[in-house]
Amino acid sequence: MTLPNEILLGEVTAILREGREAVIIPTGNSMLPFIRGGRDRVVLHARPEVAVGDIVLVRIGEKYILHRVIAVSGDALTLMGDGNLAGTEHCTVADVLGTVTEIIRPSGRRIQPGSGRFWRRLKPVRRYILGIYRRLIR
Repeated sequence: MTLPNEILLGEVTAILREGREAVIIPTGNSMLPFIRGGRDRVVLHARPEVAVGDIVLVRIGEKYILHRVIAVSGDALTLMGDGNLAGTEHCTVADVLGTVTEIIRPSGRRIQPGSGRFWRRLKPVRRYILGIYRRLIR
């Protein structure tokens, strides 16, 4: 069953605030190649601290975004999807609903998300790597 983001992620937010974990299937390709929208599932937990490299679910206005933290300055966060070549989002720590603690592949294999440090350094050549990756997964 597919629910509108407002309903589904509103419930996810309530679950995370209770200290429980939530598992969702993200949509879109902004986190390729590490999270494949519509295929992988992610396990979310509320965490008191947010660090560069964390993959977080945030609410900015009426939008919910699952992206990686690329910069922290006090309470201000800058986010960018791993599959994005440009464009960032800005929010505060208070906007963070949960942090991804596991990625679950369709096979059931569970992966701990890394910090993405190496991937962030590849930003100048990401276009080519993602182009090849997208052609391979078709």
